[in-house]
Formats: sequence, structure tokens, C-alpha cells
Amino acid sequence: MTTIKINEQTKEGKAFMAMFDAFFKNVRGIEIVESDTYGQVNEEESPYNPEFVDMVLKSAKDNNSTEINPNDVWGSLGLK
Repeated sequence: MTTIKINEQTKEGKAFMAMFDAFFKNVRGIEIVESDTYGQVNEEESPYNPEFVDMVLKSAKDNNSTEINPNDVWGSLGLK
């Protein structure tokens, strides 16, 4: 399998997609697979709720977090 990344917003990308559609539409073994904004290929629909994914990604960027020591969980939380 080979992956080709095409920016469809550029003049060249639009031309390539038009050529691809003209020559390879309905050809067995060749297909266009869309990718999301994170660059991951969307071959299957994600089983995760998009709101949950956004919440997790947003909290990962947040600096207001607590680091847990796996050897002293209760102490890390201030509960000892």
C-alpha cells in the first residue's frame, strides 16, 4: 500500500484530483481514502464520541493538571 498526501486546496492538488477522477474512477484496487485534520486516515468511522475526543485533546493541552506518582497514588493526591 502506498500513501499519497494531496492538498486539495491548491491549484496542483485540484488538478491532480480531477485527473485521478478521470482516469481511475471505479478501478479495482485504487481508492481515495480521506484523512482528518490530525493526519490520520479515516478508513473506518471512529467509535469514539467526537465531543469526548475534543474534551480529551483540550484537557491534554491544559496546564492545570495533577501528575500522579504510581508508587504513591494517595500521597500524590494529597490524601495521605
